[in-house]
Amino acid sequence: MLLEGKLVAQALDEATARQCGELQEKGIKPCLAILRIGERADDLSYERGALKRCQKVGIEPRVYALPQDTGEKQLLELVESLNRDETIHGVLMLRPFPAHIRDEAVRAALDPAKDVDGITDGSLAGVFTGTGRGFAPCTAEACIRILEHYHIDPTGRRAAVVGRSLVVGRPAAMLLLHKNATVTLCHTKTQNLPQVCRQAEILVVAAGKMGAVGAECAAPGQIVLDVGIHMGEDGKLRGDTDFAAMEPVVEAITPVPGGVGAVTTSVLAEHVARAAARQCQ
Repeated sequence: MLLEGKLVAQALDEATARQCGELQEKGIKPCLAILRIGERADDLSYERGALKRCQKVGIEPRVYALPQDTGEKQLLELVESLNRDETIHGVLMLRPFPAHIRDEAVRAALDPAKDVDGITDGSLAGVFTGTGRGFAPCTAEACIRILEHYHIDPTGRRAAVVGRSLVVGRPAAMLLLHKNATVTLCHTKTQNLPQVCRQAEILVVAAGKMGAVGAECAAPGQIVLDVGIHMGEDGKLRGDTDFAAMEPVVEAITPVPGGVGAVTTSVLAEHVARAAARQCQ
């Protein structure tokens, strides 16, 4: 079975569009600021997707594109101005930044109330404590939304997450834990990784390496969420799993493209609408 992201995204977009319409009736236009430095191909691709999604659901996007040699001070001043602008409800920072800019300093400067992609310490604290404050990283939350859409309840199930980054791995593990799964967080030092993966009923693969997880990690009845997206030598997009090897074995798996990535910008748009609703309150 394929866990197609477009169906999940469609349902999310419909709900977000309704919320944006209700806010506009109150005189509030949800607005997302997209902050980009340079012209990286992956940044531009994600930006295009975010712009398309915003326009679809009724969110005003504003792009702040800065040259590659932008200094840290200039960037921090822009972030502060976005924090103060009451017409902007969410800020999306396309990262990683150039090497001369300290990622931690820029993340710390962003108002957590406008952090719609879960990059600030305040947002991540909400994810780890389960308080509901702030927003989870969009990709990690997209995994949960896919499970919810297909009525896959993690309660009591064994889950494994391959990858421990703060962008996907660790927050995804926490979100699964909040859904009452029993979670194992795996990484490059995990011993007997295939065995750990095979024991998981829900497997989230965020290894950051194309085809890193293959048939040796698959098991019948397993639900697999592939977070990765890479360009193969043949020009086709690939995930972190060996899809061709795993798909015949497992019960359900997300395709790449058309899986988790297709849901991520819909989660982003929903976060912007929720941020606008919170700020108007």
